Amino acid sequence: MPSPSPVPLSLPLPPPSAPLAGELPGHLADGPVDGVVHSPADDLAEEAVRTPLAAATPPPRPSSFLAGRSVRLALCLAPLLLVGGWAVANRPVVYEGVRRLVAADPWWLLAGGGFTCLNWVAAACVRQGALPDRVPAGQLLASQFAAGAANHVLPAGLGAHAVTVRFLRARGVPLERATASIGLYSLAKSSAKTVVLVVLLAVSPAWRRLGELVPDGRLLVPLAAVAGGVLAVAGVLLTVVRPLRRPVTGLLRSALADAREVHTRPCRVAALWGGAVAMPLLQGATLVCVGASLGLHMPCEQVVLAYLAAGTAVGAVPAPGGFAVDAALAWTLITFGAAPAVATATVIGYRVLTDWVPLAPGALTFSALIRARIL
Repeated sequence: MPSPSPVPLSLPLPPPSAPLAGELPGHLADGPVDGVVHSPADDLAEEAVRTPLAAATPPPRPSSFLAGRSVRLALCLAPLLLVGGWAVANRPVVYEGVRRLVAADPWWLLAGGGFTCLNWVAAACVRQGALPDRVPAGQLLASQFAAGAANHVLPAGLGAHAVTVRFLRARGVPLERATASIGLYSLAKSSAKTVVLVVLLAVSPAWRRLGELVPDGRLLVPLAAVAGGVLAVAGVLLTVVRPLRRPVTGLLRSALADAREVHTRPCRVAALWGGAVAMPLLQGATLVCVGASLGLHMPCEQVVLAYLAAGTAVGAVPAPGGFAVDAALAWTLITFGAAPAVATATVIGYRVLTDWVPLAPGALTFSALIRARIL
């Protein structure tokens, strides 16, 4: 029986790849390989597989300049360098203050140091009372301690205000509200200081001697002219220059709104005005302690009155470190009957205790707050 003839087997070829949309068939490969037609899309896919991963990964973005380690280190060392330069430039003053304090009563100086620390607490209370937002109390106190070092770089308290604004901005407080809190802080501080000064003038008989410190009319006329000119120029600029008027108007609007909100909260009112009244009293108590340690035989109310009168008279003079206030304070103490040598030593000791001794720790605290990105 004849065997059946074998049937040829044929496997079906897969259909060729369809061309991409918008491509012509002539763009395909030259010919089929293993029965499969390759398109340009397949070639691109194979090329991507063969390409190393490192070559396909985009290069990383360069880090920010401010985030560089060298810049952060420079910011941390800048306060220390400023402190060192100031100490070198004022070697005679530093030496005289240290020499006088060596012979002083340490217990009175220790009491003065305690009042100085309480003054930073009072300043932190006023800062918090001037702001509707709540900020961390410990960080706020540390920023006020560090602000003392910044005051030796910028005059008229601008260093402390700049540090405080930077601290509040880092805590998420808007710029307008942070700036408005600075204005309310300054207003409450000056108003409370004026009230304390008026009360002391009413209870102390030493106010009659303050007439010797008032300049004559020939000096008051140019001072009044300068003050009036500054106010007139500021008014013209705010009236004419529209780009300047808009931010000032917005700042005043925000300040009024925050002041109304703050005074609806009893805790904020107590912190704002209680701290503002306590600050001049604590500073005067520090001066009383330093004078007692050096043998300054004057009643306490007269020493505090001399401090407030000198600070009110020349407190706005743009001199870093409060040197203008020191000169006026020494002259006021001498006018009240203190010996010139003792009055000078008292002012130097007060400045050493309140500014020079905390200067290095304040600079270190300032650097630490920068490293911790709190400032």
